[in-house]
Amino acid sequence: MDQKIALITGAGSGVGLACAQRLAKDGFILVLTGRQQDKIDAACATLDGQGHIAVAADVGVEAEVDALFERVETTFGRLDLLFNNAGRNGSAVEVDALSVAEWNDIVATNLTGSFLCARAAFALMKRQSPKGGRIINNGSISAHVPRPLSVPYTATKHAITGLTRALSLDGRAHDIACGQIDIGNAASEMTERMKEGILQPNGSRMSEPRMDVNDVAETLSYMAKLSLDSNAMFVTVMATKMPFAGRG
Repeated sequence: MDQKIALITGAGSGVGLACAQRLAKDGFILVLTGRQQDKIDAACATLDGQGHIAVAADVGVEAEVDALFERVETTFGRLDLLFNNAGRNGSAVEVDALSVAEWNDIVATNLTGSFLCARAAFALMKRQSPKGGRIINNGSISAHVPRPLSVPYTATKHAITGLTRALSLDGRAHDIACGQIDIGNAASEMTERMKEGILQPNGSRMSEPRMDVNDVAETLSYMAKLSLDSNAMFVTVMATKMPFAGRG
């Protein structure tokens, strides 16, 4: 019990990788997951400490999530932290040009994937001894307000807020805390296009400020190290000068 076990989804790059590296420095043993085994293997090799593992899984597929958590329980016997980080954007189109197939694919990764991982983590945290743990969902700034042409991504991130609230409530009886980190313009592959200019609500394009992804990792580290008697339920970390508060 001297070392805690943390699982991060979407851990191969960007926010997931930075958070894994920070938690490893904090003394956590990490389980990294993502769709590509070679990518998460490479990420795992960058972590401080020993005992970390990389397990390929598509979080939107129930059987693969079940196999992932079976590996966690078989290897470590428990899970102390789940960071539901995996997510993807869709095509920048108006809703009438969005295919049902693409909608379903985004929902599968962003929402169903978070549900499947939370469900499996909740079950393990209930039955392990001592019981309890922490689930942190990546809600994104889009859990608050949309960007233009982002119906499926925005809808899933608003739904994540509901998942966080419900898990936080239901987890009380089992010493399971659930929080959410809403991230705005962290510098990663996903936000590279913001440097060149991104569509604004008035139809213009503007280069948006980004923040160091390690500041997200520091925020997650703070949330993860709280005792289970405390919960940072919603934390927003964003580039200070990004267009979010006010009118732009």
